Amino acid sequence: MRIARFALPGGEPTFGVVELAEDDGAYPNTVAVVSSDPLAGPVRYTGARHDLDVVRLLAPVIPRSKIVAIGHNWLGHAREMGAPVEEVPTVFYKPNTSVIGPDEPIIKPTECEHLSYEGELAIVIGRICRRVAVDDVGKVIFGYTCANDVTARDLQNSDEQWTRGKGFDTFCPLGPWIVAHLSVAEADARRIVTKLDDEVLQDDTTANMIHSVASIVSFASSFNTLLPGDVILTGTPPLGVGRMAPGQRVSVSIDGIGTLTNPVIDESDER
Repeated sequence: MRIARFALPGGEPTFGVVELAEDDGAYPNTVAVVSSDPLAGPVRYTGARHDLDVVRLLAPVIPRSKIVAIGHNWLGHAREMGAPVEEVPTVFYKPNTSVIGPDEPIIKPTECEHLSYEGELAIVIGRICRRVAVDDVGKVIFGYTCANDVTARDLQNSDEQWTRGKGFDTFCPLGPWIVAHLSVAEADARRIVTKLDDEVLQDDTTANMIHSVASIVSFASSFNTLLPGDVILTGTPPLGVGRMAPGQRVSVSIDGIGTLTNPVIDESDER
């Protein structure tokens, strides 16, 4: 099941279940409207349905609480950042105000000279949980989506901590929807491809993560209570330090989930 958050032209955000042509169903490339946020309870269809090409997809979840992110979780990326491979994962937070959806612009701040993409698998938590055992992680995951852990790399380095460099508005694109039918084992074998315009810059699989999906969720729940709608970013593959600039488009594609694309603009262009 693919859970989307979307809006019709001039309409309010709502939720729906997406059916694609590849599903061989009766309603290809449509979204069936549901009555409420699926994170809050069972999916109940209203009977309304819209073509995907007439709706605007939004970030599939706006975390009410937090975005927990794992750093240096791929050996190649740790090496290119000059970071040691640690037994205990590196953790940081991104504010929920950094979240945007598909096709919304990533804004390069005036303070930033080196803006980086970081294609990542994102985990969406489905229930309140604390100190989850590795074997029980599948019970607390609602689903998975694509993420871009946008980073002001120069500010991250100069600040000697990551809050500002990772936390600007628009620095956490999510989407295009949440896939709720993948098992934890399947999530640990997803190909991630990041493109800048038409150039492939990252191409790897989550099987090469240092810390697996189950170990990441278990660890994150060991020091803070996870709430429904919380998002966990699992880290980026090698070549995650490359620059992107205003006028370019960055896409993060994850096998079996979808593609998240965002243009990059300068902060002065937004005014």
